[in-house]
Amino acid sequence: MRVADGDATASPESIIRAAYALLSGRASEPRDWNRWRALHDAGARLIPLDPGEDGAPVARVMTPDEFIASRTPFLSQHDFYEWETTRQELRFGQLVHVWSSYLAAHEPGGHPIRKGVNSIQLWNDGSRWWILSVAWDAAEAVTKAR
Repeated sequence: MRVADGDATASPESIIRAAYALLSGRASEPRDWNRWRALHDAGARLIPLDPGEDGAPVARVMTPDEFIASRTPFLSQHDFYEWETTRQELRFGQLVHVWSSYLAAHEPGGHPIRKGVNSIQLWNDGSRWWILSVAWDAAEAVTKAR
């Protein structure tokens, strides 16, 4: 079992807050990918809905390590901040589903460059919360107010 900061895995709210924080930062600030891995269950899947070759959406299923490899080039070249704007949560036993809407910008709280929603599944093993999967859909180019 991988180890994560106990405070970050103590609740669904804290683990999601930690995931957003780990993605956010200046291009010159390397992300703490070991901590990112420690938030995710060993079999976790990250699933962006991306445009396919024909432009139609495709669900691209990745492991946490594949996600890291796909995002590191962008995050090392661009300041990027992502934060939750609204949340809906459903719980049953040790399972939680969170619908987490978010905005992203090149500076904290800045003009959004993207908005989207994360469908997040979490589970608790009796001692901590784990991210099982995250599927998301994002819209580019949020228009500027005039």
